[in-house]
Amino acid sequence: MLLDKTRKSVNYTSAILTALVTGLMLFPISTLRANAAQDSAATAATFRTKCAMCHGQDGSGSEVGKTMNVPDLRSPEVQKLQDAALVQVISDGKGGMPSFKNSLTAEQIQALVKHIRTLAARK
Repeated sequence: MLLDKTRKSVNYTSAILTALVTGLMLFPISTLRANAAQDSAATAATFRTKCAMCHGQDGSGSEVGKTMNVPDLRSPEVQKLQDAALVQVISDGKGGMPSFKNSLTAEQIQALVKHIRTLAARK
């Protein structure tokens, strides 16, 4: 009888510990996914406020941007550029495009490059 109670206690404790460890292991994953979604929303907002005026919401170019001959960010010409080249253009500006190195962090600029990469799939 005592052995039976001990087995039940061990099984119960093991189940609780397993649930606790599993929960603790999955918590960081769910936090990362939430942060990724927040980062994506923040990057989309940055694109809307800093880039869309000329490049359009979808990267194809707004009416204003088309009059200034801004490139279609979805085009193969832009998409084949290395990330470092896109970072440099965003940071330093090019042609009529202003520099954003003083108004965006390096992380925001990297996130915009990733966002630009996603625009090609939406074409």
